[in-house]
Amino acid sequence: MSSITDSEKRYFEKLLGMSSGYVLDYTDPTFDEFFKRHNVNIHGSKYQTYGTSKAKRLRAFWVQEQDALVGKVLGEMLDAYEAICALNNSNTEALALQKAREIIARLTGTPLPSAQAEAPNDFLQTEFSIPSIQKLPIEAMAVSIIESRVNEARTAMAAGAYLSTILLCGSVLEATLLGAAQKEPARFNQSAVSPKSAEGSVKRFHEWSLAQFIDVACDIGLLKPDVKKFSHGLRDFRNYIHPYEQMMSGFSPDEHTAKVCFQVLKAALASVAGERK
Repeated sequence: MSSITDSEKRYFEKLLGMSSGYVLDYTDPTFDEFFKRHNVNIHGSKYQTYGTSKAKRLRAFWVQEQDALVGKVLGEMLDAYEAICALNNSNTEALALQKAREIIARLTGTPLPSAQAEAPNDFLQTEFSIPSIQKLPIEAMAVSIIESRVNEARTAMAAGAYLSTILLCGSVLEATLLGAAQKEPARFNQSAVSPKSAEGSVKRFHEWSLAQFIDVACDIGLLKPDVKKFSHGLRDFRNYIHPYEQMMSGFSPDEHTAKVCFQVLKAALASVAGERK
């Protein structure tokens, strides 16, 4: 049982939009995928104490589980919230966000970085250059395809086709991380966060989700934590290739969102190519 108090829960209820029964913009499949990465079956009967909505399952989770796990899960959700705010150019409700970070620091027993609140702006204002695609760890036959998609993303951005820009950025990111995994399979497979099958063996790369590639790439030092955070935001928006996912979330991409997604892609490619210090 966690030690999170009723007053502390209110910050997360507010930031995660739980009064509606939802949690951020998670759908049932993405909510399930998120918790599976923490070896939690959030749709199991264990977490139906208060009901079956995503918000009620999360409430059951943070009551029943230990501080370290609750803090880790809430920390990642807060990262997702922060990324969504940045991608949507929304008000980050800085006071509530800072308080929630302090709660997570207490639950996980880790210090709160004093410059944490400035990190998103620092990242978004940094200039990144797309490296030569030939420097990326992808198959030679795929180089021209990746180059074409990057160029098409630029064209889509200029034409105001913002959803197309986001989807193209997501596809290039996934192809690049898959290529990196195929080049160094042992490094990816030996990561502590590599996805496992029910039998405990590491899944084959074609079974990995983009979220899992992002987490492992950060764990082995291929991506920096700031890129990981915003890459998950890009990954969430990339999922709106399915019209019903977009309809359920009410997502409407604009120029700012597309520019931030392109910024995330540039930073990720620079990291993978070894050009970001």
